[in-house]
Amino acid sequence: MDKRDWNILQMLYREKNITKLAESLFMSQPALTKRIQQIENEYKVKIIHRGKKGIQFTPQGDYLVDYAVEMLKRDTEVRDHLANMDTEISGTIRLGVSSLITRKIPPVLKEFKKRYPKVEFSLTSDWSNKIYNQLYNHETHIGFIRGDYKWTGGKRLLLVENLALVSHSKVELDELPQLPRIDYNCDVKLKDMIDTWWSENYSVPPKVGIKVDKTDTCKEMIVNDLGYAIMPSLVVKNTGDLYRVALKDKTGKPITRETWMLYNEDDYELKLVRSFIEFMEEINFQQMISKS
Repeated sequence: MDKRDWNILQMLYREKNITKLAESLFMSQPALTKRIQQIENEYKVKIIHRGKKGIQFTPQGDYLVDYAVEMLKRDTEVRDHLANMDTEISGTIRLGVSSLITRKIPPVLKEFKKRYPKVEFSLTSDWSNKIYNQLYNHETHIGFIRGDYKWTGGKRLLLVENLALVSHSKVELDELPQLPRIDYNCDVKLKDMIDTWWSENYSVPPKVGIKVDKTDTCKEMIVNDLGYAIMPSLVVKNTGDLYRVALKDKTGKPITRETWMLYNEDDYELKLVRSFIEFMEEINFQQMISKS
């Protein structure tokens, strides 16, 4: 097996779906299936079984996945330390970024690249809880996480924004239970914030008229006057003349959502990672992404 095979096994173990994995790897399904069969033939074992419940790994398959994870980890460590031996700041920095912040991060990376032209980026975009797990498992160097997670490593607050009611035109808060709401997929912590605020103010559930997968889609629904939504203010910043009301908790305190930069202390020993962290401490992140 080579590095590509290690990656295939690790990703297949997570996805448990050959079709989805083939799409994410930009391979045809037959090509991916053939590659898995070649790995099985190489070791003369059965790696997976396909049944009605999807893919199940055999004990031999589980063992090979553990081996693949370990080899990928070692390969990453070798590359990091070789880059750290260079006199110039170079190498690939691995960033895990909360989905919404992904759309705001390019100006930041552009400025860092100007300072260190030999640096490359590997960026993963996902829900904050998944980015947190990747960081915990040392799969990324730095995580941009939305919501306050308990973290014992390095941590820096980057952004504070209000949770807001957003609609096409003015509405009164006491009217919300009768108005159509647009819901969207979001991470657990944000959903808890929204649900807590609602339960503190209303005794009936919201009248959800539309459910969408992304905040961008939700925003377009609001622009077209199809309902209101409760969302972080960053989502609708620089978006026309939408009506916005910053929400408050039962004590009258504004409800805010924070974005943090997290990193492992041992990764700080890498010159590339340390340079990025120091760069982030120099800039005004909130101001920079507000322009985008």
